[in-house]
Amino acid sequence: MAATTRSAKIRAQLDHPIVDADGHFVEVEPQMSDEILAYLGDTSPALRDRYLAGSVAPTDTSSNLAETPLDRARDGWTSAPSWWGWPTQNVRDRATAHLPSLLDERLDEMGLDYTILYPSMSLSFLDMTDGELAGVLCRAVNRMHARVFAPYAERMCVGALIPMNTPEIAVEVLDDALALGFKAGVMSGYALRPIAAIERAHGALEPPVLRWDTFGLDSAYDYDPFWARCVEAGFAPVAHSSTQRYHVARSPSNYVYNHVGGIGRCQEALAKSLLMGGVTRRFPKLRVGFLEGGVAWACSLFADLLGHWEKRNARAIEALDPDRLDVDALLAYFDRYAADDVKARRDRVRAFFAKPAARPEQVDEFAAAAIETARDLHDLFVPHFYFGCEADDPLAAWAFADRVNPLGARLRAMLGSDIAHWDVTDMTLPVEEAWEMVEHGTLGAPEFREFAFLNAVRLHGGMNPRFFEGTRVARAAAEAIEKELD
Repeated sequence: MAATTRSAKIRAQLDHPIVDADGHFVEVEPQMSDEILAYLGDTSPALRDRYLAGSVAPTDTSSNLAETPLDRARDGWTSAPSWWGWPTQNVRDRATAHLPSLLDERLDEMGLDYTILYPSMSLSFLDMTDGELAGVLCRAVNRMHARVFAPYAERMCVGALIPMNTPEIAVEVLDDALALGFKAGVMSGYALRPIAAIERAHGALEPPVLRWDTFGLDSAYDYDPFWARCVEAGFAPVAHSSTQRYHVARSPSNYVYNHVGGIGRCQEALAKSLLMGGVTRRFPKLRVGFLEGGVAWACSLFADLLGHWEKRNARAIEALDPDRLDVDALLAYFDRYAADDVKARRDRVRAFFAKPAARPEQVDEFAAAAIETARDLHDLFVPHFYFGCEADDPLAAWAFADRVNPLGARLRAMLGSDIAHWDVTDMTLPVEEAWEMVEHGTLGAPEFREFAFLNAVRLHGGMNPRFFEGTRVARAAAEAIEKELD
């Protein structure tokens, strides 16, 4: 490897490869538009017309602001969109974002042995409420990307788009992607559903009033066929969605306000849903990636779930059952310590405490995950969930803080460069920035290896031991899969 950049020099001194778990490319819009329309025309002219007449299009951050002027955004309280999202001053980086051959040429100077890439403009198709159209659009884009990136399989792979409107659509698009040779893919982190009572009372509204479905707890559909197909195919789904458009505290004027924390909030909702909905219990081989939101939210979530389980598990909740309250013993304390105006209402006080309690349909809210011990919760969370962290995120080190995380947990944080997007000012910097955690003493070299190599292998190689065959990192990945998977 030519050590011409600091990232390349850092890579040269390591005894392991660096696998980028979340890079990006930016589609060439005229090419993508033509291929989408051609595919729709061949598949269904009616769907082509529906697409052209609709409001969903590939995201163009250079023109997003023009779609909803600020006065109209304030009137409808719509979220300020992503704007000016891709590099312009650094023309070489901008070209690299569009051209796989140039990216392939530059990976060594970036210090990257292998990168798993995801689209940019076409990610908007994952947010569509029209599931039929979303499925066809994703298949169209996947066909183009499979062809465009095929010559560069030694150093990079591209993830397919998997819409999650229904499990049937998700399985159909996944099977199509597998037939095209995809081995990675990004699913939507939620599906938007109507709220039944509002729809009954008011019919279809514009803008619609929608809720989030996160595919596990309280889902409108049984997504087990999709998870089962992922396991059968050795396909680790990853999510890359955000709350920034839908959060109750959204800003119509400030994208940064919406973006900060938006991805982490979305990922937290999905992770909670999958765990508490029992998905990781029913599918012990399933591994899921949560990209670009960092890992700090996951460290907090893991600790919070454990704390809630300790106080509200099936046995502990009995200590909170109102029907178990010894009212006579309680009133003895009131008789001794209560103020006179409370004692004067003793009969009403007794009646209040003695009334029968309302009871939920399911007292054990962890029942779907069948969590019997704290270690069960650890085992249903830690080896199943993987967290993409940008290189300049110092809190990635928290994942490995086993003296801080409950049960000595080491969460599965992964380096996700996010190249091609606005938060990478120079594509040669991510490895250098990630290495700063070692220089600052928050990560040791073994933890950096987990972060920059092993956890990406655990995610994808743990589902598909052949994932890295034929790549630059094949030998190192095979050794890790043989010796270090759990």
